[in-house]
Amino acid sequence: MLLSKFKPQVLKLIELLQRHPRLVALYGFVSGMASFLLVERGARVARVIAILLLVSWIWLMLENLFRRGVERLFGVELPPPLMRFLTQLIHQESLFFVLPFFAITTSWNSGQALFTGLLGVAALCSITDPIYNRHLAPRRWLFLAYHTLTLFAVLLAALPLILQLTTAQSYRWALGTAVALSFVSLSGVLRGQRWWRSLGLVGLTLALGGLGWVTRVWVPPATLWLTEVAVSPQLNNRTPGDGVDSLSANELRTKGLYAYTAINAPRGLNERIYHVWRFNGREVDRIALDIHGGREAGYRAWTHKRNFPSNPVGRWQVQVLTEAGQMIGTLRFTVTPSELPPKPR
Repeated sequence: MLLSKFKPQVLKLIELLQRHPRLVALYGFVSGMASFLLVERGARVARVIAILLLVSWIWLMLENLFRRGVERLFGVELPPPLMRFLTQLIHQESLFFVLPFFAITTSWNSGQALFTGLLGVAALCSITDPIYNRHLAPRRWLFLAYHTLTLFAVLLAALPLILQLTTAQSYRWALGTAVALSFVSLSGVLRGQRWWRSLGLVGLTLALGGLGWVTRVWVPPATLWLTEVAVSPQLNNRTPGDGVDSLSANELRTKGLYAYTAINAPRGLNERIYHVWRFNGREVDRIALDIHGGREAGYRAWTHKRNFPSNPVGRWQVQVLTEAGQMIGTLRFTVTPSELPPKPR
């Protein structure tokens, strides 16, 4: 058979991977950084890396079929430890691929830091053999949770690159796919158990999906980030004036205020975002903006607000959100009391 000619190369590749497992982790990190830089420049080559990564996940989902195919084509029986090793390599490559995207898009003073921090811990576990093989892989429930989290993060980063899905669409597809696969995996674990455990499995799966949707504000938009922000009373030729951290109530009422954001997005991506104006933590205005990806300096978008409460003194925020409610960033400023005119003598 023609494919049997590649048997020596396959065996050498497997031996090389077993001897130097850190090379794959290094490759995953380098490919992630390269893809991130390519996306930042708007290059379409980044899609190729994302597609290859998703192909590896298709292999992971069809692991048993793949193992039987290798045995039939090459006459090589892949032992379970080797299959676990290959699974670990895919986890390493996947996590180090997505980490640069989430690291740059995370608002570190928000709950998003928890999600990105969890991905960082997962990446460290994937390259630490004692933790991965002795504490993670043998615990089926924990391993399935780890597997689902990794796939969820990969889909969030890959879908906008490959299919130009919006952040909201990518989130729904990523969450639905991760929940569906977790249901299939858990049903395999509980096969042959009592009926009430199957009912509990359905409830657990629905709860997992609901939790993922409710906590979406804590998940960074993997392919959208701010390249320039400003809060300014002036905007000249689409360029904001000097940014301000605070201004008086009189200045605010006289000139109004611009919230300016330049947002980097992959080429071909059309996205609706929102500038949400908040006063002392309470939402007072929500303005929709449509952005288009591919511009090197980011797509420039701004809102101009002139209608303020009668007493605007306090802390203000302008949150930049996706349609799914994920936070891209936050602009902050303070309004101070107006100075009273001096009393006549």
